[in-house]
Amino acid sequence: MAHLSDNEVAEFKQLLNQRSDELRRLVHEALLRADDERYNELATQVHDAGDESVADLLSDVNLAVIDRELHELAELEAALQRIAQGSFGRCVDCQEDIDLARLHAYPTAQRCHPCQTRREKLFAGP
Repeated sequence: MAHLSDNEVAEFKQLLNQRSDELRRLVHEALLRADDERYNELATQVHDAGDESVADLLSDVNLAVIDRELHELAELEAALQRIAQGSFGRCVDCQEDIDLARLHAYPTAQRCHPCQTRREKLFAGP
């Protein structure tokens, strides 16, 4: 973290914690909504195949949103762990500093831009 001042690290930590709290609240609300009686009625008391398709789609969309939010929560927790370990802002592949502009745009970044680009090309497929 040599390229980040203590104040910058504290700001990132606060930002990451705020986003984590917000996502936890959103996931909690989404799960409560999924248990909502009206939501269950839509999913279980359908009258035709079209209604059933809409209910299935709404259920799938809700689960996809929750899954995306849980994935982001995991990224936030990993970034907070890197702060605790003193490795936040350092690329996990090459150990070089991650550009500050990249961290501001994507605070959970684990890799510098060149390493991330290489990784994406490697796993991009045909």
